[in-house]
Amino acid sequence: RRSNTSPDGWGSDGEHAPAPVQDPAHDARMPSATGREIARLAIPAFLALIAEPLFLLADSAIVGHLGTAPLAGLGLASAVLLTAVGLFVFLAYGTTSVVARQIGAGSRRGAIQAGMDGTWLAIALGLAVSVSLAFAADPVCRALGGDGPALENAVSYLRVAVFGIPAMLVVMATTGVLRGLQDTVTPLAANAVGAVANAGMNLLFVYGFHWGITGSAIGTVIAQTGMAGALVRVLVRTARAERAPLRPHPGRVLAAATDGIPLLVRTLALRAILLVTTWVAAGLGEVPLAAHQVTATIWGLLTFALDALAIAGQALTGKALGAGDIGAAREATTVMIRWGIWGGVVLGVVTLAAHRMVPVLFTSDPAVRAAMAAALVVVALGQPLSGYVFVVDGVLIGAGDTRWLAWAMGATLAAYVPVALVVRAVAPTDPPTAMVWLWAGFTWFMVVRGALLRWRVRGDAWMVTGATR
Repeated sequence: RRSNTSPDGWGSDGEHAPAPVQDPAHDARMPSATGREIARLAIPAFLALIAEPLFLLADSAIVGHLGTAPLAGLGLASAVLLTAVGLFVFLAYGTTSVVARQIGAGSRRGAIQAGMDGTWLAIALGLAVSVSLAFAADPVCRALGGDGPALENAVSYLRVAVFGIPAMLVVMATTGVLRGLQDTVTPLAANAVGAVANAGMNLLFVYGFHWGITGSAIGTVIAQTGMAGALVRVLVRTARAERAPLRPHPGRVLAAATDGIPLLVRTLALRAILLVTTWVAAGLGEVPLAAHQVTATIWGLLTFALDALAIAGQALTGKALGAGDIGAAREATTVMIRWGIWGGVVLGVVTLAAHRMVPVLFTSDPAVRAAMAAALVVVALGQPLSGYVFVVDGVLIGAGDTRWLAWAMGATLAAYVPVALVVRAVAPTDPPTAMVWLWAGFTWFMVVRGALLRWRVRGDAWMVTGATR
């Protein structure tokens, strides 16, 4: 697809395109309007986003009290499950960008149609991944370093949890559509109900019915399926109101898949980094692996908190560039970066203050608690950098700058792997010190990623205007 205007100002037909027309009062009123708009999108998005790590935190808290081996097994299974689902994050991010550009260009029906295409693609991909992973659960968990009781628990959880993958992908796609329509409240309602239902069913199935770690997986699958059904119903109702087609169009669904390839490559590299980190933790022993499971889940919770600003960035950037308003896109980016850094500072202070109390909620093992507490100190110190990284990443996704993002994440992976190998080879055997090494190495990945994103966002090549990029 080609844009109406290229980054250097030349139209697709070779003639110089006029600059976007700006309201003379734009500069006077935009800062406050931008702040209100960011808050309107980001606050519900934050509350909705934390539902996903809350699913895992609820599972971790409930399963963790079954013992260290079940918690370590959940760590392995969660890494596999989140990787399988995370590979297709373009269903949310890419859809948000496409829908927001259509809205900015004034085509609401086109926006809904693009969203329906993404939802059908999510269903097809979810079924394929679910079936494949059900058969490959054991070898995949072994490849991550699982063995003994931890491996047994991981496989038990994963073989049930995979049945929730289609629903998880549908939730991604429909949420992306609603975000592009500038609606982050509806996904919040669905996620809030799903998180509460998940926690209740996990307690009932694990401790009431004594189904163990398998009961936790069953409760999560039921909750995810309910969320998907609710969001699909909203999308169908919206499509009918706009008279957009509901049936899948093979050509458009294939185009949606093709457009998602750069984001898929970016996500593959990102998930590889997270899997390598889990592999390193498994090599450090059962206690570090169990501690890493909960620490990584808490890091994910903090990530989603900051990612709410990235979602606002996706929606606002896509809408502004779709309308041809480069000034609004740049100004919103500046404001959101500032919010991201300060948000990271606040989260870092809270995490540091609670780093000794949080582990008590998840395990009774003193060794795991000590290892978690040490890791959380490193996590806390890295939050301001995380705030910057996630906001800029969201802005560039909203701009549709996905090919560059794919290249940058590949380069980051290449820079991280040698550091991870060193940590696995020479990290001390003492679990708390080992966790500090592990998470310090992980912070290096964020440093490299932040440097590349800063270089890109300071230029203008990513600001392509028009209904399509």
